[in-house]
Amino acid sequence: MNYFYKFSQKEKLYLVIKGIGVVLLFSYFFYRSLWAVLPLLFLFFLYQKYAAKQLIYKKQEELRQQFKEVMEMVSGNLKAGYSVENAFLETYREMNRFYGKESAVEKLLAFIKIGLENNIPLEKRIREAGKKSKIREIEDFAGVFGAAKLSSGNMTDIMERTALVIGEKIETEKEISILLSARRTEQKIMNVVPFFILCYLDITSPGFFQALYHNLSGIIIMSICLFLYLLAYALSIKMLTVEV
Repeated sequence: MNYFYKFSQKEKLYLVIKGIGVVLLFSYFFYRSLWAVLPLLFLFFLYQKYAAKQLIYKKQEELRQQFKEVMEMVSGNLKAGYSVENAFLETYREMNRFYGKESAVEKLLAFIKIGLENNIPLEKRIREAGKKSKIREIEDFAGVFGAAKLSSGNMTDIMERTALVIGEKIETEKEISILLSARRTEQKIMNVVPFFILCYLDITSPGFFQALYHNLSGIIIMSICLFLYLLAYALSIKMLTVEV
């Protein structure tokens, strides 16, 4: 698990419970057998991987927003007369009060702080933090920061410009997300429609699907249906994934 995006016990439990729920749901609707849970365990691990990736993405977006705030705070501390290293250390204390020790930005700044305490150059530590967090803006900033430090550039302007660029990117992503929100809602509805149809037919026409369960031909047919459903689900996610 990435150091900056380490899951809490509550988040881990939530993912496990949702994964178990997914397996039980599919075993009932596609096979009507608890024995199906065993071969469907691969769905548990697939869902865990997918859900963890989504949660990490959410944490990355939060960290990107928080890094913008870091740049603004560092810029303010530089104007107050701090050296650039001390400006980051003071920002660490301020962000720690705002977001707490479990936040990704606290881990990011703690990583930088530990580097400074061990005489690691600030620009190198920021670059390492960018690679570990997988946030391109932090890596790009490290390169610009290192070049500006060598040429004695205006650090305050660099911090403010970085905050502005990150803010513009966040706003662009929000606009795209708003444009796609209706499509994402439609996707979620279509993903659950087959289960509602099965429930409706089970209630109104008991035994209608009985021929598809507990026999070899039925298992083969339902396995094909499961494969097609998972394929459609994966394609729908891919179609609505947009990177800025």
